[in-house]
Amino acid sequence: MAIADDLKKTLTDPTPLYFAAGTADLAVQQAKKVPDLIEQLRAEAPARIEAVKNTDPKAVQDAVTAKFNEVLGAIDPKKLGETAQDLALRGVGVAAEYAVRAKETYDKVAVHGEQAVRSWRGEVSAEIVDIAVAVEPETGTQAEPASEPVAEAAAEDKPVAKKSPARKSTAKKVAVTADDAS
Repeated sequence: MAIADDLKKTLTDPTPLYFAAGTADLAVQQAKKVPDLIEQLRAEAPARIEAVKNTDPKAVQDAVTAKFNEVLGAIDPKKLGETAQDLALRGVGVAAEYAVRAKETYDKVAVHGEQAVRSWRGEVSAEIVDIAVAVEPETGTQAEPASEPVAEAAAEDKPVAKKSPARKSTAKKVAVTADDAS
């Protein structure tokens, strides 16, 4: 049963879809920057090309040769084995660090994707709903006149509060009571 539960959880988890949506949204945001970058490159290209044309190939070759000789002179054959082991251990540590960073980035992009999907759907974020609920009683009691019929007040509250079935039944009871009293 644990395998079936794990499989069900994996197949119903929306996080990979939110990650894909977040990636697409971020790609669109970056694509919007491309025209500006092209204009910048177009403006800088002549100066860069001219600098490359004016560079002396012999000077570049001498600089690279000097740097290469410096690196080769610093290598000690006796310490090469120790350095290889040290680099291997560092590589494992770096790989673990990158795995942690990758998971954090995955989670951030998934959250961004979830927000993007909500905005694409036109849904209001939970934080805005919490603020609206906190502010609503103050503005609702001051703005609504007392002479307003109960059915109209229930219809106005319906889109804001998502407990519309309970409000409908209350409005019907009030309407039935009002009809009985007439």
